[in-house]
Amino acid sequence: MAEVKGITGPAQFSELSDALSALLASLRALSLTVEQLDYFEELFGPDSAQRIGYRLATYGEVRSLAFLGLTAHLVKLYPADPGSPR
Repeated sequence: MAEVKGITGPAQFSELSDALSALLASLRALSLTVEQLDYFEELFGPDSAQRIGYRLATYGEVRSLAFLGLTAHLVKLYPADPGSPR
């Protein structure tokens, strides 16, 4: 599951790489600073799947914050419930 609280609803993906790509596309569409975009590109970029997968397995989720002006939005990746529809 991937979402940007207050911007996008939770979206479910069958592949982690698809979730990372969609999350980056959503973040690129926002009015984020260049520094924030660079950070998210590094955090969720194409080479991050193994690292993010490890964090999901170890901690159950990956969280960060995106700031639009002074408003913080939680950026979150987490496994779907096993019974959730795809």
